[in-house]
Amino acid sequence: MPSVSEPATLEEAAAVLAAAESVSIERDGGEVRLSTARLNSVLEYEPGDLTAIVEAGIRLSELQERLAPHGQMLALDPPGDPTIGACLAADLSGPRRHRYGAMRDLVIGVTVVLPGGLVASSGGKVVKNVAGYDLGKLFSGSRGRLGLVARVALRLHPRPAAEATVVAEDDAREVWRTLSSSQLEPSAVDVLPGRVAVLFEGPRAAVAAQVAACPGEPADPWVWEESAAAQSQAAARVPFEWQECLVARPGPGHAYVAAAASRLWPPLAERVRATFDPESILV
Repeated sequence: MPSVSEPATLEEAAAVLAAAESVSIERDGGEVRLSTARLNSVLEYEPGDLTAIVEAGIRLSELQERLAPHGQMLALDPPGDPTIGACLAADLSGPRRHRYGAMRDLVIGVTVVLPGGLVASSGGKVVKNVAGYDLGKLFSGSRGRLGLVARVALRLHPRPAAEATVVAEDDAREVWRTLSSSQLEPSAVDVLPGRVAVLFEGPRAAVAAQVAACPGEPADPWVWEESAAAQSQAAARVPFEWQECLVARPGPGHAYVAAAASRLWPPLAERVRATFDPESILV
C-alpha cells in the first residue's frame, strides 16, 4: 500500500521527490503517492495586469470565485472541477478552447519540482515575457511524468458582459464552413449528436448581432452542460473524424469519441522524460 504525501510548501514537495525511490503524482503506482491538495493558495493576483500566480492544487472553481469580484476569469472550462496542476499536466480544455486555447496557451510561467528535488522556474508575471525555457509548454500534457507542477502563473481574461448560445440542427460540416467563412467570432463551437452548438460572448449589442447572423436558433445554455457530460463520458481525445465524433473541436482538430482509444506516449516525449528522470523515480 503506497504512502500518501501532501506537502504544504514547495520545500516539502522537493524533499519528497528527493527522498523517495518511486513517486506517482495524484495517482497510485509509486511507493509514495504525492498529492497537491495542500498546495492550494493564490500567491499573487494583479487584476490590473490580468495575471495571477497560484499553487497547483487549487481547484478551478475556487480560482474562478476569487477572480469573479474583479470581473475576470481563467478562460478554461474543462468538465469536472480539476486542479490547476491537473489542467496543465493533461493540457485540459473545454468549449472555450475555440477562442482562448487550451491550458498551455494560458500559462505565462511555471515552477516545477524535478525528480531528485531540484526546483526550476521559467516565465514570469506578465504576458509579454521571454525569460528562460518555456517549461510551461514542455510540461503541458506531461501527465506527471516529468516532475511536479507546483506553481503556475496564469493569463486571465475579462468576463464577458453578455453571452448567448445558438443551436443549429444542420449538417455539422456545412455549419462549420459557414462560420469559418463569415465575420462571426464564436467563443465555442461544439458538434453534438444531431446538432451544432455555438457560443457568442462579448458586448451585448455585438452578441445580439452575431446571434441574428448565425445559422440556427437561440437556445438555452444548458447545452454546454450536455457537452461537458459528453466529454466526461468519452473514452479519449483522438484526431478529428467527422463520421464518429461525439463532441468535436473543429479548430484544434480533435474529437471526443465514445469508443476506447489509447493515448500513446510518443518516442520524443520518452526521450525528454529520460532526460528529466534518468532514474525513473516518477511512475
